[in-house]
Amino acid sequence: MQIVVFGKQFKEKDQPWIQEVFDALHEEGINPYVYTPYLRDIEGHIAFQGSYAPFDEYRDFLSHRIDCVIVLGGDGTMLAAVTLIRDSGVPMLGINLGRMGFLASIEKKDIRQSIQKLRNGQYHIEERSMLYLESNPPIFGDMPYALNDCTLLKRDTSSMITIRTFLNGDFLNAFWADGIIISTPTGSTGYSLSCGGPVIFPDSANFVLTPVAPHNLNVRPIVLSEDSVISFELEGRSENFICTLDSRFELIGSHQQIAVRKNDFPSRLIQLEGESFLKTIREKLAWGADIRN
Repeated sequence: MQIVVFGKQFKEKDQPWIQEVFDALHEEGINPYVYTPYLRDIEGHIAFQGSYAPFDEYRDFLSHRIDCVIVLGGDGTMLAAVTLIRDSGVPMLGINLGRMGFLASIEKKDIRQSIQKLRNGQYHIEERSMLYLESNPPIFGDMPYALNDCTLLKRDTSSMITIRTFLNGDFLNAFWADGIIISTPTGSTGYSLSCGGPVIFPDSANFVLTPVAPHNLNVRPIVLSEDSVISFELEGRSENFICTLDSRFELIGSHQQIAVRKNDFPSRLIQLEGESFLKTIREKLAWGADIRN
């Protein structure tokens, strides 16, 4: 089995769990590739029992037959891994070394068991829709897509901005707010949820449009078909605004033409046997838990 281990940054507190991942891979007879910047961070901190090799960039997926990418970190690290994997179709398995872990759903106590299940093929793969950003002039280079969300936000002043929004070319609303979030079902448990948006199941084929601190109290999040094309015109006292795709951002101006649609390819996530979206949201959102006891 060919596996790439991906991470963003080594933290001393995570050393025992990172070591356990590489020990478990060795026990299962897997000699992993390690994302090169992360390998530089962990060398000297991790004892490698078997052989390993560096994995440099997206183009390496074309020369190696990779079965999956194991992501060590939180949900932000999972989103960063998307920019490495791109359209290669290689699925991800996230081991949660962060906080919430909606995407990186495998907890530290389950590392060995999870890698055994992965090695034994005890999993299925979920496809998660992504967003594609069309902009004139173009921004975000050759990666204008996001797994979680795209946001348009105010930047230089405390004043709200006006976001004129169009659905498939028809005028929808002029949002007077601090910004707006366009979220996938995967991203519905992120920033959108914090701003009052609904939890959307991964296979629901919807996007969520969630205003950030809207001035009009009758403005609420809207659930749209993922076949929609949503376009925007921005106005405000400032000439500059912030546009984000997951954890990446660019500055844009009021002249910028922005539209969001479904991306041409999905991200693929590994769900091990015994794990599910329902189990994840019950545990992470403490549904049914009585904190009085």
